[in-house]
Amino acid sequence: MPEPLLAERRPGGIAVLTLNDPARRNAMSDEMTAAWQSAIEDLRGDTGVRCVVVTGTGSAFSSGGDLSWLAGTGDVAVPALRDRMLAFYRAWLTIRGLEVPTIAAVNGHAVGAGLCLALACDLRYAASDAKLLAPFTALGLHPGMAATWLLPEVAGLPLAREMLLAGRVVTGAEAERYGLVNKAVPGEQVLDEALTVAGRVAAQAPIATRLTKAALSGGGHGGMEAALRWESLAQPVTMSSRDMLEGLAAQRDKRVPRFTGE
Repeated sequence: MPEPLLAERRPGGIAVLTLNDPARRNAMSDEMTAAWQSAIEDLRGDTGVRCVVVTGTGSAFSSGGDLSWLAGTGDVAVPALRDRMLAFYRAWLTIRGLEVPTIAAVNGHAVGAGLCLALACDLRYAASDAKLLAPFTALGLHPGMAATWLLPEVAGLPLAREMLLAGRVVTGAEAERYGLVNKAVPGEQVLDEALTVAGRVAAQAPIATRLTKAALSGGGHGGMEAALRWESLAQPVTMSSRDMLEGLAAQRDKRVPRFTGE
């Protein structure tokens, strides 16, 4: 069996995680979930990483959770099912806890929990013909994997309601128009597009980038005063960094800055 998840470090502080079970359209099996948790933990402790890209092999980004076990859940008590599902959700959504920006390169269909994984990333680039859908209720299931929070956060309530209640399927091209993805491109260009953006993200000052991600998490601040209080603390942190001096020097000398994260 191939490795269910491929973890690669690229130059410039970019890490690429590839869901690697194309025969099952990158379904989130127990094996893949365990590999994902391990990979995210490794990234969390790697100070050289500045941006993380997530993609899939084959024709799909991810078909979502492995549904093969669902038929036997009728005899399982709700508390045990709750514990299993909560552990599954939290394992995959650990990507939200990374301090560095994350990018989903949605190379193909993103379904259910697979769509939620893409939504959990900071930025999304999708194949124009990819299909994005959350068919939970069509399977007799309530949405999971924070779908009822992530979809409204990214695309707003009207589209979230249509996708979750009416089963609307959105193509990558349509998703761009709704803001569900940042940009849609031909399928063969998706990873290159995501890596290009990752390169731009990784080239910024690391301390400032991490603090900016924190400021924007959870939909941003609750109001302008909260934003001002955060910024009045976070901006002085960057003012005391060597990277700010490097940024100013690079601007003066008309050259590319060389940020070190110090």
